[in-house]
Amino acid sequence: MTHSVPCWNAEHAAGRITRPLRHNGEKYHGINIIVLWMVAETQGFNCPFWLTFQQAKQLGGFVKKGEHGSPVVYASTYKKNDTDESGEKVERDCRCLKQFTVFNACQVEGLPEHYYALAEPPKETMQRIEQADRFFANTNADIRNGGNRAYYNLTDDFIRMPPFETFRDAESHAATLAHELTHWTRHASRLNRDFGRKRFGDEGYAMEELVAELASAFLCADLQITPELRDDHASYLDHWLKVLKDDKRAIFTAASHASQAVGCLHRLQPC
Repeated sequence: MTHSVPCWNAEHAAGRITRPLRHNGEKYHGINIIVLWMVAETQGFNCPFWLTFQQAKQLGGFVKKGEHGSPVVYASTYKKNDTDESGEKVERDCRCLKQFTVFNACQVEGLPEHYYALAEPPKETMQRIEQADRFFANTNADIRNGGNRAYYNLTDDFIRMPPFETFRDAESHAATLAHELTHWTRHASRLNRDFGRKRFGDEGYAMEELVAELASAFLCADLQITPELRDDHASYLDHWLKVLKDDKRAIFTAASHASQAVGCLHRLQPC
């Protein structure tokens, strides 16, 4: 679940659209461009740099635990003994494709700063909301910071959040994380919430998003946080209106599930 018009700016200094780059700044070519663009889009990576495990190590960095690399290929040649038309033995150059694994800089910690540089550094230092940070940490949810998208991955059960510094304000960060934590409660090991979502934008999707928005508002009230109305609300409005039009009781159902989700998060707090 993602926010289509985000309240953060996590664009890399190299630009929103750029060719994937090797660790030394050289551009990738051919099929590698498409493969790495696809991985960056699906995983929410905003860094254009890609490194092998050893390259990251040589630069003083290390791949984060649990991260998986992406395949790239390069053309290589090797010598092969063959026989020509006259029966003479000759040595030929043969071309082949070799594969190796690379990691995006967002998957690596400890690299030089330019690998993570943002297009617009924050104008001022934001003060984190202590009670919100404490509440979120107490859930023990797998929250991974980095990239330019906020979403919950149901398959691998983790939340991805853009860096705190890229948000418009601390309240927007807290509200966004509360939204994604609500999605986190739908996992089978928690509330096992399922509205029959089959594709992006269908009624099941809209209902889950409505639950997440209501729960985010409820939780922000509990934490004494007053976030601004976010731009991304408008992008959901058409979906919500369709759900509410088709089922007059939908708002009651959504509010009930939202309260259950907030209750689940509160139960994870220490007594």
